[in-house]
Amino acid sequence: MEFNWELMFTSYAAVFTPSILFMICVGTVAGIVIGALPGLTATMGVALLVPLTFGRPPLESLSMLMGIYCGAMYGGAISAILIRTPGTPAAAATVMEGYPMAKRGEAGRAMAMALFASFFGGVVGALIMTFASPFVSSVALEFGPVEYFGLAIFGLSVIISISGRSLIKGMMSAFFGLLICTTGFDPISGYPRFTFGLVEMMEGPPFIPTLIGLFAVSEVFNEVQKDGVVQQVKAKLDQYLPSWTDIKYCFKELCRSSIIGTIIGAIPGAGGDIAAFISYGEAKRASQNPERYGHGEIEGLAASECANNSCSGGAMIPLLSLGVPGDAVTAVLLGAFVIQGLQPGPMLYKEHMDIVYQIFASMMLAQFAMQFIGMAGIQLFARVIMVDRAILTPAIFVLSCVGAFAMRGNVFDVYCTLFFGILGYVMMRYDYPLSPILLALILGPMAEANLRRALVISNGDFNILFSRPIAVGLMILAVISLVLAIRGHKKVEAKLAEQEKLFEEVIKE
Repeated sequence: MEFNWELMFTSYAAVFTPSILFMICVGTVAGIVIGALPGLTATMGVALLVPLTFGRPPLESLSMLMGIYCGAMYGGAISAILIRTPGTPAAAATVMEGYPMAKRGEAGRAMAMALFASFFGGVVGALIMTFASPFVSSVALEFGPVEYFGLAIFGLSVIISISGRSLIKGMMSAFFGLLICTTGFDPISGYPRFTFGLVEMMEGPPFIPTLIGLFAVSEVFNEVQKDGVVQQVKAKLDQYLPSWTDIKYCFKELCRSSIIGTIIGAIPGAGGDIAAFISYGEAKRASQNPERYGHGEIEGLAASECANNSCSGGAMIPLLSLGVPGDAVTAVLLGAFVIQGLQPGPMLYKEHMDIVYQIFASMMLAQFAMQFIGMAGIQLFARVIMVDRAILTPAIFVLSCVGAFAMRGNVFDVYCTLFFGILGYVMMRYDYPLSPILLALILGPMAEANLRRALVISNGDFNILFSRPIAVGLMILAVISLVLAIRGHKKVEAKLAEQEKLFEEVIKE
């Protein structure tokens, strides 16, 4: 497909009308609100609002859905930063640096960088979607079971980077997460495993309730344990954009994470959560100050937020070019296209090229709408942290339980949230990191299912894992990432030990 500049300009002119801009803004506001509420993911937001598109012209309908998609990807960072509760799975990596910044009194700074990184990543993803759709989708089409297994192994290599001070505790957490993944139906035979006779466990541990329990409910229990001592955090609320110093400091990671996020987003079935963790791990590995990570490092926040938002553009590439959804949200969008009488795939480019370019334009404008709406509401968002913790803590608990129940309307999910909340609290008390569990829950099923599919194809011959160039490249990257991460971890331990020694000497004097 040759790029048509005239059609591109015509499409922007069609989108730059009051009715379309209004629909984009409505969708963006709805997306931010839905993304910020724990349990209401971007997928659920798009699914809930698809009925509103019935009877509307295709451009208006799809523009609103683009706004919801982009807004929800950013909205998850709001609750992740302010109350340690990722609003969406893709915002789970944002918690690791965003919440410590808020506790340090830099909620405004964190929110401003999260918004800018989301905008930056979204724009880069939209640009790549516009100019490189055919090429990127052809590469994504090469992915089979072996490549997906390689991608999962590469993602799991990030575990060392998110393990905190103790590598052993991080590996133990990851192993526990992989162990949990074995519950539910066997991916090949369909035989139920370790379900203890519970129908609710047939599909394994529900992901959203697990996420909410580990990060939100565990923090509630931690606050309650403080014997009523309420820590009031002072946050600067007058920052709408990150400072020029912060932008320059994070610029390299913004560029790298945008590309990583778009590429991973273009791989069907990957998604923003995988992109965010991989980008965060790469940012820490390449950092000159890796010891700052986990304590409120703005570079790590920028990397994770930039990656999960650039995924939105990447995930649209296989949807438009091949008719294959890049993630769960685009799977719902596929239904919205069909409702409008449009069939994504090669024929869409041939028969409805004008609609394709209008989608490119609406995705780009949705990023700008997200930036301006986010700036307008950033003071309101950041004021959440000023609420008395004695009021906010029970509110978070109630919201977490409601969010867990909302996914499937099942009380079992609430029990699951409470269980993982208690587990997360105990792990926090003994300095076990929680993020490796979450990463294992995301990538464990992908690794197991695709490894076994590959072995079925090869009749049990493991040589198939080394017969595909992309898979071999991903595994080599995983080994390099592991080696560099271990070296970086040792440097961090040495620096921290040196700082502790100096601190002890100062106290003695």
